[in-house]
Amino acid sequence: MMADFFKALSETSRLQIAFCLQAGEKNVSQIIEITCLGQANVSKHLKNLTQAGVVSRSQRGNSVYYQIANPLVFPMCDLVRDFLLSQVSQQNQQLERLRTLQQSE
Repeated sequence: MMADFFKALSETSRLQIAFCLQAGEKNVSQIIEITCLGQANVSKHLKNLTQAGVVSRSQRGNSVYYQIANPLVFPMCDLVRDFLLSQVSQQNQQLERLRTLQQSE
């Protein structure tokens, strides 16, 4: 289940959709407008996100609305972002040290 959850968030378009829903529930048309993804693409990704338990859906009249099923998704993404920023910072420091060594030779 954990692998499926992370797999659902491992695709850029699915992350876009999840972050689009961070502000609140939306229907497919609203998601398409915000993400600029195609209708078939959005529908496919919403199905994946729903199956993984990242997103839930509710029917209202003729419209289906999607919302984040578990708000812990965003703090988790923040942790991953912070980790990646730390890695990039460390890599930049290593590159600077290499440049300094090259210049001193």
